[in-house]
Amino acid sequence: MKRASFVMLVSALAVSVAACSGQSGGQPSASPQAGKDSQPPKLTHLTYWVANHPAAAAQMKSYADMEMYKELEKISGVKVEFQHPPLDTAQAKEQFNLMMASNQLPDVIEYGWTGFPGGPEKAIQDGKIIKLNDLIDKYAPNLKKLLADHPDWKKQITTDNGSIYAFPFLRGDDKVRVFFGPAIRQDWLDKLGLKMPTTIDEWYNVLKAFKEKDPNGNGKPDEIPFYIDKDLLGTDAPFLGAWGINYSFYQDGGKVKFGPIQPEYKDFLTTMNKWYKEGLLDKDFAAPNDKLLDNKMTTNQLGATVTYNGGGIGKYAGLMKDKDPNFKLVAAPYPVLKAGDKSIWGQKDFASNGVGAAITTADKNPVETVKWLDYAYGEKGDLLFNYGIEGASYTMQNGKAVLKPELLNPPAGVSAQQAIAKYTRATWSAPFVLSDNFQLQYLVLPQQKDALAIWSKPTAERKMPLVTPTQDESGKFASIMTDINTYKDEMLLKFIMGVEPIDNFDKYVKKIQSMGIDDAIKIQQAALERYNKR
Repeated sequence: MKRASFVMLVSALAVSVAACSGQSGGQPSASPQAGKDSQPPKLTHLTYWVANHPAAAAQMKSYADMEMYKELEKISGVKVEFQHPPLDTAQAKEQFNLMMASNQLPDVIEYGWTGFPGGPEKAIQDGKIIKLNDLIDKYAPNLKKLLADHPDWKKQITTDNGSIYAFPFLRGDDKVRVFFGPAIRQDWLDKLGLKMPTTIDEWYNVLKAFKEKDPNGNGKPDEIPFYIDKDLLGTDAPFLGAWGINYSFYQDGGKVKFGPIQPEYKDFLTTMNKWYKEGLLDKDFAAPNDKLLDNKMTTNQLGATVTYNGGGIGKYAGLMKDKDPNFKLVAAPYPVLKAGDKSIWGQKDFASNGVGAAITTADKNPVETVKWLDYAYGEKGDLLFNYGIEGASYTMQNGKAVLKPELLNPPAGVSAQQAIAKYTRATWSAPFVLSDNFQLQYLVLPQQKDALAIWSKPTAERKMPLVTPTQDESGKFASIMTDINTYKDEMLLKFIMGVEPIDNFDKYVKKIQSMGIDDAIKIQQAALERYNKR
């Protein structure tokens, strides 16, 4: 699950009111046909598998302890037993795979289904999750109305076969879809009299100055100019995108290509190898560790990285508020090769990122579960999932939900994300529509609002939509790409660290070609063409 944070200034109800039906404020168990279903709800208990989030895990054992879900239990009468895998991404994926291979399924699984081998349609065909089209049509008036009003959203959450597979997490506006990018210590730039870098060469000069001119002022050569790892590199190609490619598949004029075998990738590796040899890259980049990264940032060692708006710029501002009043981490533009060029690559999500709550074949009450999930897409659900509890975490002012000041400006050592996480999941994801009104408030600091504007500038024109292979293609594609991804990750580190000479790049490309990348590209090309016809 990709980590997330976001923005905005429109009414809290701008998305929800336009998207809700007349039953939107009703209880999750209420029938869309008033008066025709007066029986008590059958559903009283749900098992729900979902990855936890560090901001929540730091203060509660389960999402069941979150105020949003406590309130939803009061409203619906449904007690939810949340099942959380380990926070470690690899361990969580392993647990998910073991769960899907077994017959011991919970009622609901929230996951990034476009990453499932063969895509969500395969999960349906394998009898793991159920197709939701008819159930949504009959029992989910709120989501049904949303999808009717936004056919592009429906396209994104539908398989090539026409199946809706999950209740989706949706970003309701372009402004809430940008939340990640390069970040740099503005206070260090100011101290050294440097301008904000915009090109790769300018970045090199700034990082050299960070290493050599003691910007943290402690008289020790302990500065770490820059940190980026392969996981961050894969989030819409920060820095790599300066060469016009990404770390996976992309489209160029409708033609699918694979970034890590392009000639431009060699130029990127050559540059990163130079930076590494000169001590400009964090020596620990090969072994990503979020806690270690936090420590380096909050002990005044790290000069630049790529990070999130809320979970990075906002988080570190909160953690450093009393520790170092001069600390100022700000957004930097996505770099280009030549001054004045337009950035092509930058992080921008689609309305759907493929994450959603699917109902499994083990659920004995799918109709009632659909009604329970649909509540989040209605008017009252919009308020609950975005803002939490009226009077406790927000108040209504002039028709808008306004987060309480103590959430946005918590005590030193606590980030706004952690404070909000006591009440909602709105700072990362959940099956609901993220409101831009929430986001504008969450990005409370001027540097966060600036980050939104700066990181929104790339065109993102080469980004692939969330395509999926067919059931027949999926096994072949997964087999090819599992080996290729392992190899490309291994070689990325070797090339940058100098273990493998850059002169061997052509041999590396031939190796990936021998592993079947051309077949994988053909599968992606066919999937792109099917997506465009949805």
